[in-house]
Amino acid sequence: MKIALLGYGRMGKEIEKIAVSRGHKIVIRKDVEDVIDITIADVAIDFSVPTSAFDNISNCLKNGVPVISGTTGWLAKYEDAVNLCKKEKGAFIYASNYSLGVNIFFELNKQLAKMMENLEDYDISMEEIHHTKKLDAPSGTAITLAEGIIDNSSKEKWELDHKTSENNIPIVAKRIPEVPGTHTVWYNSEVDSIEIKHTAHNRKGFALGAVVAAEWVLDKTGVFSMKDVLNIK
Repeated sequence: MKIALLGYGRMGKEIEKIAVSRGHKIVIRKDVEDVIDITIADVAIDFSVPTSAFDNISNCLKNGVPVISGTTGWLAKYEDAVNLCKKEKGAFIYASNYSLGVNIFFELNKQLAKMMENLEDYDISMEEIHHTKKLDAPSGTAITLAEGIIDNSSKEKWELDHKTSENNIPIVAKRIPEVPGTHTVWYNSEVDSIEIKHTAHNRKGFALGAVVAAEWVLDKTGVFSMKDVLNIK
């Protein structure tokens, strides 16, 4: 499989190692301003920056190249990407996190939210920790976790750092050198606390999941998620 890497930072380089080890060839390594011919690739993997992601995705879909994206911070245009994918009869996957462990964590988070819904003595809060080079806050993974709680509870929205309403979920975002990603959800009451936590030890899990998703989406048509890739019901 010939892969275009749209974004060649630390994640792009980690994806390259995994892809080559699985027998694939990297035919494009794109930095932000590079002009490329995307049609030479069988599939594209976008881990770029928020200002480039939508243009990268659009270029792929308009040229018939399946694309998966793990870039966060551009989701105001997500529905535009979905509509373009449908119009062009293309293939597109977006995930805030491609790690298998994190996607299981997403499902645990939803189930816990359902179980805690009627226990009014518990207060929900969240924390995410990433490396200092991460541009957006809170992380896309933290937002996905918060949305999982909102969809399965009476909570209305998330807020960065501070809570202004009992119906909101506060997310504290910390940036510490060389931290791949740690996400924690707490339910605190006067008598006890419940905590679920995912800690990434390195970027290999994210990179492997991205390559597996690229392998899976090849020759498919539609808009998908990691639940489709991993067959999570």
